[in-house]
Amino acid sequence: MAYELAQVNVGRLVAPLTSPQLKDFVDALDPINALADAAPGFVWRMQTEDGNATAIRAFEWDAGTSAGVIVNMSTWRSVEDLAAYVYSGEHRAVLKRRREWFERMPEAFTALWWVPEGHRPGTDEAEDRIRHLRAHGPTPYAFTFRETFPPGGAVPEPGQADWFCKA
Repeated sequence: MAYELAQVNVGRLVAPLTSPQLKDFVDALDPINALADAAPGFVWRMQTEDGNATAIRAFEWDAGTSAGVIVNMSTWRSVEDLAAYVYSGEHRAVLKRRREWFERMPEAFTALWWVPEGHRPGTDEAEDRIRHLRAHGPTPYAFTFRETFPPGGAVPEPGQADWFCKA
C-alpha cells in the first residue's frame, strides 16, 4: 500500500484575525499557502471551497482563553518534503514571528501520521491525533518532527537537526 504523510497544526490566536495585530499574519497566508501548494512533495491542503483555511472550525475545545483556534492540515509525499517546506525560506521567516500572533502552547500543537494515498483527513481525525500525541507522546499513530515513524513502522527514527525552528 502507498502512503502519504498527513500533518495538522493548530494555533491559539492572541487576537481576532481581523485585528491590526494579526494583519501581517493574514497578509502572509495566501503567499505562504501558494508556496506550499507549489512545493515538492505537496499533495493536498484543507480549505473551504473558496480557498479559506481559516474559516474551518475545529479544535474549539482547545481555545482556552485565546481569541480562537485556527488549524492547518495537509498531506505530503514524505516527512522530508514537508520538513523542507516548513523549515526553509519564507515559511521559516513566518514561523519566527509566530509568538506575535499565537499563544505559546506547552502541549503538542502539531501532529504527523501516515494515511493511505489519496485519503484526505478530516478535522475529527486531526483532533484525535493531537489528543493521542498529547496523551501518549510520539507513536506510529501520531508523531512529531523530532521522532518520526516510517509508514506502518513501529521503530522511531530521529528527526534531522535542521527540522526544528529555534524561534
